[in-house]
This record gives sequence, structure tokens and C-alpha cells, in this order.
Amino acid sequence: MASVAAITAPIATPAAWAGPRIKDVADFEGVRENQLVGYGLVVGLAGTGDSLRNSPFTRQSLAAMLERLGVNAAEGNLNTRNVAAVMVTSNLPPFASQGSRIDVTGSALGDARSLAGGQLLVTPLMGADQQIYAVAQGALAIGGFSAAGASGSSVTRGVPTAGRIASGALVEREIPFDIAGQSELRLALRNPDFTTAQRIAQAINNVVGAGTARPANPGTVILTRPAAYAGDMVSLISAIENLEVEVDTAARIVIDESSGIVVMGENVRVSTVAIAQGNLTISIQEDPFVSQPGPFSRGETVLVPSSGVDVEEDAGGLVVVPGGVPLRQLVNGLNALGVTPRDMISILQALKAAGAIQAEIEVM
Repeated sequence: MASVAAITAPIATPAAWAGPRIKDVADFEGVRENQLVGYGLVVGLAGTGDSLRNSPFTRQSLAAMLERLGVNAAEGNLNTRNVAAVMVTSNLPPFASQGSRIDVTGSALGDARSLAGGQLLVTPLMGADQQIYAVAQGALAIGGFSAAGASGSSVTRGVPTAGRIASGALVEREIPFDIAGQSELRLALRNPDFTTAQRIAQAINNVVGAGTARPANPGTVILTRPAAYAGDMVSLISAIENLEVEVDTAARIVIDESSGIVVMGENVRVSTVAIAQGNLTISIQEDPFVSQPGPFSRGETVLVPSSGVDVEEDAGGLVVVPGGVPLRQLVNGLNALGVTPRDMISILQALKAAGAIQAEIEVM
């Protein structure tokens, strides 16, 4: 028995089941990505690029690029389908240093059929402030493909007009943010909640010291650097980001009517209610027959319609769901009726209309 107790003792500790870590439920102010975007050209396509007649921006970009390289193409008759204009996007990670590499994605802007085998030329990536933060270049990796025959038949799998370049951009400019020298920092909850914000502040104060954290609103916890961490906010963040907090959520039911998906939170409760559910199925079968005239008569052969109608109704009685039941009993009660997911959606909406369910219903 002693060995069994020794094995199960660590599992029974409250800390092991307290909940997710602070770093999993909240973001630290300033520690965020920044979106970058750029316009570039992809070359080397096997005749699957933009039609220069239908994509004038590709033609202008190609002519301007050749001019910068010393080739006079302004008066020439450019006629190629090996070039495509693309929009290049990327996310600049927080604290990315100059010279580090980031992934980029290129998407066709014109009427290109495929970017397979294409090479992205040097493309500056700008932020929202119109400043260049990275430069992208490299071979695109395409996840889809497209093939066409001479008769017009074609097969397309995936999206051949978008590709990705792993580590395809070099960071040229850093975004300065001195997080170590901050005396105050805010934690933004990803799912704002008064109870969760209070629990986060309490967990931090229990470890670091009273007055270190205080909830400002359901979505923000203000973190003040104590004297023991003078000039070192990074160490304070490292000490608290792995603290486990029990997250509280509002009772909510999410319904996707198009796919018939129903997701219910564990805090959903219902009042005492009786539910009846039954399906009415009407089947109509057409079985026409041919009516032919008798021998040597002047009649005509006609097609006579014949319809068979069958009505079937499933037997369904009232099922009583006691009040205040948890989610598991609610699901078991609905399953006892033999309802389908789409029938369950109608039942949940009817329960909400009757005021018998204490939860917010969100229809996607």
C-alpha cells in the first residue's frame, strides 16, 4: 500500500490539477507579432504565370524591374507567361533581431494558374508604418498542383496559386522594446473574465508578494515590478508565467447550423423541463405503368402515373430533465431521446426560448 500511495500522491496534489498556466491564458503587453506585407514578382514558371495582356500591373512591374537592371524593355513587346505578380505576407516575431530569418507566404495577384517551380525575386516587406522591416527572396514550395490536357480537361488539387518559403526573409530592422526596464506591465486575458483576472492576480501575489498584481478589468491584470526584481522585469515574468490558474468561463453553447456541430461548456445548466421529440417522415414513390389498347383497336398507348404515399411518425414521449443538472446529465437526457445533432440544435434553441436553460447560445 505504501508504494501505491507514493505513486498516486503526486497526482492528487491540487497544483497538478489547478488549471492552465498564466502564459497560456494571457498575453504580456508588448510581446506580440507584427504583420508585414510586400509586392513582388515570381519568375521561372513553366507557362503558368500571368497573362501580361490581362494583368497590366505584372507588365509594368516586369518592365520596371528590367529597367533597374539596365535592360530597356519599355518599347519592347513583352509576351511571356513565366512571370506572376504576388502579394508576400509574413509575421515579424517579437524581439526578432537583425539578420534573423522568418517564413513568408506568396499568393498570386493576377490570373496565374500555378506558382509551382517559381522563384520569388527580392521583395521588401513593410509594416503598417510603411517602413521596411524584412526582405524576402527564394523558391516557393507549393502544396497543390494543377494539370490540364489538350482537350480541355483539367485536375486541380489544393491551391497551386499560393506557396510558402521557409526562412525566406531576412530581418533588416528591429522593433525596439525594452521590456527588462519596464516598471509596470499589463497582462491581457485572451478570454476576459472577472473571476479569472482575480485568480491570476491572487496567484501572482501569493508567489511574488502582496501588491504585485491587481486586476484592472475583466481583460487586464496590471503587474508592478517589486523591489526584489529591480531592473529585471524578465525574471519577474519568468517567475510567474508558469503559475497555474483555474480558469472560469461563462456558460455558453456554440452552434454551427451548417455542419450540425454543437459544443457546450461545462457550466451549462437547465431548469426542470419536460422534452418530447419525434420525427415525421413522408415518403412518396412514383411507379408509373404503361396502358396499352386492346388488339385491333384504335386506342393509344399511354403512360399512367401511379403514386404511393407512406407516412411514418416516430414514437416519442416526454422525458423529464431535472433542474440544475450538469452538462453530462443534460447530454445523457438528450441522447435518451435518440436525437440527431440537428434535432439537438432545435431542442437547445427551444429550451433557450422557454427560459429553461441558463447559458448563452452563439450561432455561428
